[in-house]
Order: sequence, then structure tokens, then C-alpha cells
Amino acid sequence: MTYERQGVGLPAPVSRGERARSAALLTGGWVALLWVLEGIDAVSGHALDTFGISPREFGELRDIVPAAFLHFGFDHLAANSVPLLVLGFLTALSGTRRFLAVVTVTILVSGLGVWLTAPAHSLTAGASGVVFGLFGYLLVRGFVDRRIGDVVVGLLVGAVYGSILWGVLPTATGVSWQGHLFGLLGGVAAAFAFRRPRDDARIRG
Repeated sequence: MTYERQGVGLPAPVSRGERARSAALLTGGWVALLWVLEGIDAVSGHALDTFGISPREFGELRDIVPAAFLHFGFDHLAANSVPLLVLGFLTALSGTRRFLAVVTVTILVSGLGVWLTAPAHSLTAGASGVVFGLFGYLLVRGFVDRRIGDVVVGLLVGAVYGSILWGVLPTATGVSWQGHLFGLLGGVAAAFAFRRPRDDARIRG
């Protein structure tokens, strides 16, 4: 009877420093892109606002993705930038592919939720759904994967950003609580969909 430990023959793992640099470049570049897009929107007379989501119009389904990269003014973008940098960096430390997968799921779930439930004749755009998705992902990831380090990170994230959960309630006019709520659900779903195998997994042969 032979035993094989998973991971034998795989390339050496990336160092923590390299992961941190990659995560910083990825999230910094992402947020920089959002600022560039908002600058283009401003100088074009807000021509990009048309890519926001108008609910329950089938042609607007194509705007679910671009709407997450657009904002209604620099104040709107500034409010999202710091949590995107912090939560995005923490998520990206697990790898670029996982980060992109989590963000993609969050954008799709949040955008579709807005499309289904937002008030008629409204227009929704912004990355706050992604903020809530990253928050939800980091909050539950450690418990899903049963990794104590990630549990600690999730508890710290909850302590620092837990107050944003009020944003899933319809308490503020002009704020898409739908995008927040479905973004949060998308992030939690991503934690389960992309759960990581335990390091001590073994295969018997």
C-alpha cells in the first residue's frame, strides 16, 4: 500500500513578499483604472453613465459588468477606493486567479440582483457591490476553509468594516442597498464555491 501526499512535484510556492507585491500591484492598478474611467466620464459630459444598470430591461444585462467600474462623480468613487484597496489587497494575497474569480462572481450576482430588484426608471453604477462582496468573502472564508489565519483576518475585517452592513438595508435615499445586499451574498457564495483543500489532504493508493 502506498501513500501520496498532494503537491509532490509541483513548483515551489510563491514567497509572501512576492504575493504581497502582486496583490498591491493588482489592486492598485484596478483602483487607478476606476479613477481614469471617472476622469474620462467627467471630461465627456458623463457619457459613460449610460453603462449603468436600468432594471428589468433585457438590453441592460450587458451593462452588469461595466457598471461595476463606473461611478457617479469623484466623491462616489473616493468613498469606494479605500475599502477596495484594503479588502482587494487581502483577497488578492490568495492569488490573482482567486481574486479575479471572487470579483467576477460578486459583480455578476450584485449586478443581476440590481437588475431584478432596483426601482423602476433608476440607474445604478459603482463598485460598492464589489466592496460588500469582498467583505463577505473575507468574513466567512476562514470558517469555510477551516484555516485559523483566515479566520483571524475575517474577524479583523469584521471589526474594522462591520458597520457597512447597515448598507444592506433600505435606509438611505439614492444608495443602492440592492447592490450592497447582493454583492454581500455573492462574496459569501464565492467563499463556498472556491473553498481551498486542506494542506494535510492525502491520497491512498
